[in-house]
Amino acid sequence: MEAKRLAGLKPEAVFGYFEKICSIPHGSRNTKAISDFLVDFAREQGLRYIQDESNNVILFQEGTCGMEDHPPVILQGHMDMVCEKDAAIPLDMAKDGLDVTHDGVHVFARGTTLGGDDGIALAYSMALLADKTIPHPPLEIIITVDEEIGMLGADTIDLSMLKGRTLINLDSEDEGVFTVSCAGGATATICLGADRKAVYGPCIRLVVDGLQGGHSGAEIHKNRANANKVMGELMSRIQKLMPLRLTSFSGGSKDNAIPRSCQATLVAMGIQLERINSVAQELQQEIRERYDEPEAVVQAFDVDALGGNSLSTEDTARVIALLCSVPNGVQAMSQEMPGLVQTSLNLGIAKLGERFTATFSVRSSVNQEKQELLEKLRALAEFHEGTYSQMGEYPAWEYRKESHLRDIMVRIYREMFGKEPQVLAIHAGLECGLLGEKLPGLDCVSIGPQMHDIHTSREKLDIASTERTWRFLLAVLKAL
Repeated sequence: MEAKRLAGLKPEAVFGYFEKICSIPHGSRNTKAISDFLVDFAREQGLRYIQDESNNVILFQEGTCGMEDHPPVILQGHMDMVCEKDAAIPLDMAKDGLDVTHDGVHVFARGTTLGGDDGIALAYSMALLADKTIPHPPLEIIITVDEEIGMLGADTIDLSMLKGRTLINLDSEDEGVFTVSCAGGATATICLGADRKAVYGPCIRLVVDGLQGGHSGAEIHKNRANANKVMGELMSRIQKLMPLRLTSFSGGSKDNAIPRSCQATLVAMGIQLERINSVAQELQQEIRERYDEPEAVVQAFDVDALGGNSLSTEDTARVIALLCSVPNGVQAMSQEMPGLVQTSLNLGIAKLGERFTATFSVRSSVNQEKQELLEKLRALAEFHEGTYSQMGEYPAWEYRKESHLRDIMVRIYREMFGKEPQVLAIHAGLECGLLGEKLPGLDCVSIGPQMHDIHTSREKLDIASTERTWRFLLAVLKAL
């Protein structure tokens, strides 16, 4: 039996459950196994539970001695993770567990995302429910599916049986930061027709790589380049020199992750590779200077092939025009909260299959601006003779001026750590807005331990922060 790689880390129960969670594939739309794992845990612990058709799970536990009659408290997180990995990693994240380990300071997974967002919510919840000595009020624990692809689980879950109206969301990544409001959002997709024909001629492969990527909510303001947009600009510059026929295109894998790389293959006639690479090198230098992208790579390569099923030059031009014309990144900053992104979008996925599809994550804390941005994408789809669709729309979580939960958490944090927490609104999406619509009067705060580079293969979970946040959570529950 393989030794437990996180053995000895504190809190032991939290990291023990976290390691078990890491051993179960649980990317978005692949949550049946992790959902059943939670149900098996509930049965072992003798807990009442609900598992719905979408695989959402709700766990119930009575209050401990002396707290049985306290108002119920809801803990909430999501069971799916963003599956990203380095190109050289052979692991199949749809079937294999993560290669999780630690360096004494951080827990991480070799070459892949770790899923601390939001596996830590499951680990905290399971450790709490399994320890009968921890004082707490009645608990109602909501674990949703498919948060990372549009909060689909929170949208469909039935919460009519819940009595709690105080909710601690465990889906934040900055210790000492209490999130009390967040943007609403939606996923939008533009599709263009792709009438392919057999075309023969020399092929080139264009590569954009080495970008930082990151979370399209938490890191959209960090001046990071979008690989799909860079590729669009590269093809546009080459197209000015010669007609192009697009054979393949693939950039990004998640709408809410800033794409780090993109590849395209084209049939190109009448131009030397050296000249194309001169264009690529010029753009590479511009990207390194314009963005915080010191490792950006923009290159072209000969392909040992003579054409294939390619788009016409006209359809290729439409794809390029779409990539260059769609907005991307920060669209507006908040006037009320300095430094807060108010409205943004991210061209997270672009690919050529039976059709060319471009998928965007749209966010705004102002519902009108969100709708205006979605309408702009709809209009661009029509202008480029394509189709438009959207899914996973969720409301903004509005700031609550009076919050009993927030007041208690601020007081306890100050007493435990001798400093003030930050109370912030964020641009990244949280499920609190959707849950608040289902639970009128919901008083909610989001917290979590310190993580770094979520949604990338560099993701790390701070060990000491995980222990401090655990102690803080237990102190808050004892006070409610």
